[in-house]
Amino acid sequence: MSNDLGAFLSARRALVTPQQAGVPDVGVRRVPGLRREEVAMLAGVSADYYLRLERGRDRNPSVQVLESIARVLQLDDEHLAYLLKLVADTPRKRRRRPRRETVPAGALKLLGSLVQPAFIEGRYFDILASNSLARALSPSLAEGGNQLRDLFLNPAEQALHPDWENITECFIANLRQAVGTDIDDPRFIELTGELSLASARFRQLWARHEVRGQRGTPIRLHHPQVGELILNRERLSIAGAEGLMLVVYHPDAGSSNAEKLALLASAGLHVARRAAPAVSPAGT
Repeated sequence: MSNDLGAFLSARRALVTPQQAGVPDVGVRRVPGLRREEVAMLAGVSADYYLRLERGRDRNPSVQVLESIARVLQLDDEHLAYLLKLVADTPRKRRRRPRRETVPAGALKLLGSLVQPAFIEGRYFDILASNSLARALSPSLAEGGNQLRDLFLNPAEQALHPDWENITECFIANLRQAVGTDIDDPRFIELTGELSLASARFRQLWARHEVRGQRGTPIRLHHPQVGELILNRERLSIAGAEGLMLVVYHPDAGSSNAEKLALLASAGLHVARRAAPAVSPAGT
């Protein structure tokens, strides 16, 4: 039986230093962060009880106990919500087949009307649809791609992101939040299994148990054609399609980034027109 609660508590305990917790740092520490007995003392529970929690022998702690432990581990609201979800009394439903993610027709029409780079992503960052300017920003944003796989395994995509370390940390924290306790989804198992085997960076980040939602934020790109671009990234939920997000990159109006994006769009349009087949006049 998996011990998600114990893995989470152990990982987060390792991230809190004695200095941060106000504990005297004495003796030789064999593990990073706080000792189990230090967490127990600060949370007001017995060391034996806390040990049972980490080892999965007690799976029904009270909300009050979890909130006390969360305070010691310096968890924010998102991490606390995730912690409470780990012990919620809701049975998991094992899926026999991957859940199909279908983009609503209205969302596809909206995507096609946007003049900014935009795409629609699934729960696990699969690219379900994209417009031409998004693909001009990065070929990996073509339909059928996966942002996580490209960020961790594709050198060209890594070169596109000067802030690659921060970007990967953000994506993994968001993946933790998106999946919650629903770890039986075959798509999740397939993707995380592949990345765990192929990427040391993924293994490192996944083991930290960071939980955080993605928010609208500027993103810096180093594009091979137009150089550095700083674009605002917005992620918008699609009504009636659980887990699907419309992602839009947009520059500040009148900025050099707007000029570079317009240049990229113009170059893409020129290439598309040049590649289009000639149409013969009727009757010839």
